[in-house]
Amino acid sequence: MITGFTDHSVVLNGIEITYSAGGDGPPLLLLHGFPQTRAMWAVIAPALARTHRVICPDLRGYGASGKPQDVADYSFRHMAADQRALMAHLGYTRFAVAAHDRGARVAHRLCLDAPEAVRRVALLDIVPTHHLLSDLRRDVAAAYYHWFFLAQPAPLPETLIGHDPDAYFQSCLLGWGGSNMDEFDAGQLAAYRAAWRDPETIRGMCNDYRAALTHDFDDDAADLGAQITCPALILYGADGVMARAYDVPGIWARFCTDMQASAVAGGHFFVDTNPDDTLQALAAFLAT
Repeated sequence: MITGFTDHSVVLNGIEITYSAGGDGPPLLLLHGFPQTRAMWAVIAPALARTHRVICPDLRGYGASGKPQDVADYSFRHMAADQRALMAHLGYTRFAVAAHDRGARVAHRLCLDAPEAVRRVALLDIVPTHHLLSDLRRDVAAAYYHWFFLAQPAPLPETLIGHDPDAYFQSCLLGWGGSNMDEFDAGQLAAYRAAWRDPETIRGMCNDYRAALTHDFDDDAADLGAQITCPALILYGADGVMARAYDVPGIWARFCTDMQASAVAGGHFFVDTNPDDTLQALAAFLAT
């Protein structure tokens, strides 16, 4: 799936976590977002593996990782615990993290729940979950309608998406990211399609969004004053919904003690559509 990497699977916290690993050096955890898999890092991970031991897992509910039944099992707190357990299983108690979209929300929660574990963190194209939901703007609600569609009770969204998964999920890729499907690497796109055509993956992704409304918002409200204490890099798509709707660096500055921020050319999926600039920004941050 990722050139030069080996694929593995391990059961942690009662959940099977599938991951790819490669390279040598300080440990680096890469987390993907919706509606993708660890294949999102297929271009960037091998380059970062020249200087780091890179670990790319599928989040629970996504790709080849386990897909529990209960919505509560999809909280970012559970997902963050998966990642900490995975890195501990591999012998790493302290590591760097770079994460996009849902993975970035997992990374944010990991920084709050286990600050001693995260050496530095790069969060790609999000604002904090609590901020997005508590101060929901009309333009964000229109563009990010999927937060509320996917969170509807089962099996409504699963049934509708299951009628044509490619049509639905590709509309997401185009709605927030590229202007056409040719901007996405064919191999990565094939991996995404193979995953999201699985009804269990559709259910898992819906449960991820259900948990955001029923669990993650409350978890974040309880930690509203908490800050990320390690060095943080905030990257965001220059043409994406987040950049149009928010002062992304200004918002994150309240949640970080040591932060730098930069826009990357492209929309929400700039990791896919502009991997060169993404890699340059991540490599510079990780080398600091």
